Amino acid sequence: MVPVSVVIITKNEAAFIADCVKMAGLITDDIVVIDNDSSDGTPQIAARLGCRVFQKNWSGYGANKNKGIAQARYNWILSIDADEVPDQELVDAVHGLKFDNPNEVYDIRFRSYFGKKLIRYGNWGNDHHLRLFNRALVKWSETEVHETLVLPPNSQIVKIDGYLHHHSVTDIDDFNTKAIHYARLSAAKYYKAGKKATFLKLHFSATFGFVRNYVIRLGFLDGAEGLAIARVIYKNTRLKYRYLKQYETKPDVENIYRNDLVVERV
Repeated sequence: MVPVSVVIITKNEAAFIADCVKMAGLITDDIVVIDNDSSDGTPQIAARLGCRVFQKNWSGYGANKNKGIAQARYNWILSIDADEVPDQELVDAVHGLKFDNPNEVYDIRFRSYFGKKLIRYGNWGNDHHLRLFNRALVKWSETEVHETLVLPPNSQIVKIDGYLHHHSVTDIDDFNTKAIHYARLSAAKYYKAGKKATFLKLHFSATFGFVRNYVIRLGFLDGAEGLAIARVIYKNTRLKYRYLKQYETKPDVENIYRNDLVVERV
């Protein structure tokens, strides 16, 4: 094993958590699960597989990931979601690291799936994220959605071999539900940051996003799934700015949307 703790946040992830934990267990003897009141047996499955499970109130994606980091035994953190499964190449790559430079932050490639189909093009086709880092220098931004790592100026980003296989959505209904949920969270985030739903954003951003995803980034080559992804991303963008406009005219609507917060990832 290597001196890395794997940190996972969960909410009703019984369908995926076992595959995720089994591969993570090839990397480390310390897997921390921060659960948000799952009702489907997720924490019990994780505990049976040797994870240390903590029940924490929901404070936003970044905040709950930081809660997991605080519980980790090691300073090096691999932060993944329950529907993300490391492959053997990534496991081997992590074992080959020296972990002697805390300024290094590792960029991991993703392979994303729509149901059981691997998506090779569009926005999902060339996805990668910073996920392996040293907690002494790096933390997550504490935003409710689309959290990012806060890096010191001297950070060195290093690409690593292997993939996280992301089982993004099970079907179109699942995707639509998540699109609406994330549109609300994104609108709340934008409102707090002082962003405005301008005429261009309201009427053209969604169309531009569809063209970029489906045409420029060749999403059409993924067939029916590629079209479905482009259409739902269009819907997400359109709703995001419509909700932001509602925040601008009726700020108290935020309290209604906040009641829907759950841990899900698109």
